[in-house]
Amino acid sequence: MAFDLVIFDCDGVLVDSEMLSAGVLMSMMNEAGFPLSEEAFRSDFLGRSFAAATLRVKERFGRPLPEDFESRYRDRLFATLEAELKPMAGVAEMLAALRVPYCLATSSSPRRLALSLGASGLAGYFAGRCFTASEVSRGKPAPDLFLHAAAKMGADPARCLVIEDSELGVRAGLAAGMAVWHFAGGCHVLAGYRLPEGLAAHRVIADMPGMAAAFRELGLSSLAHSP
Repeated sequence: MAFDLVIFDCDGVLVDSEMLSAGVLMSMMNEAGFPLSEEAFRSDFLGRSFAAATLRVKERFGRPLPEDFESRYRDRLFATLEAELKPMAGVAEMLAALRVPYCLATSSSPRRLALSLGASGLAGYFAGRCFTASEVSRGKPAPDLFLHAAAKMGADPARCLVIEDSELGVRAGLAAGMAVWHFAGGCHVLAGYRLPEGLAAHRVIADMPGMAAAFRELGLSSLAHSP
């Protein structure tokens, strides 16, 4: 199938951030008396906006997080990302070779997205083609964000390809009527994160060189060039 638009998630796809986020969050929640395991992080937080995640905390623990928790968490997380965040190995080469329109659609806040793209050196590839959950009424797993991105980019949803790493992202892409590839090259997937039983993407991609090869196979990429 030919695609007119590729829509990338950011965290866990373009940048290898999920284990960094997990480390900061689990540490701070334990300090605040909300012990959180890696399994709980994957089920309740991975791929969710912070607002959605806080609702899961209240459901799990029967009480809300402290009022200042989000601001303190973001300060510590952003400092960690700025110091340690890396792009996925091979992502710049893969993006440089694409010859089909592409964009980014993420549950991250605009501030976090800007930091992630800047710290990873990927900002130049996505100037003017970034969309965040703050622009729609419902975040993933609702299809709204991907449909919004397609509309802004002038693409038919049926001819869009979504690249996602999380359950919520895969569900959102499928709900939007788009083809979905599950990217399995992030540290969180290598550490054991799996899509739930019965949820399947159209294709599983192990790493960025594999992504580049799949794009070449479909005629979506060419020889690399600068952004």
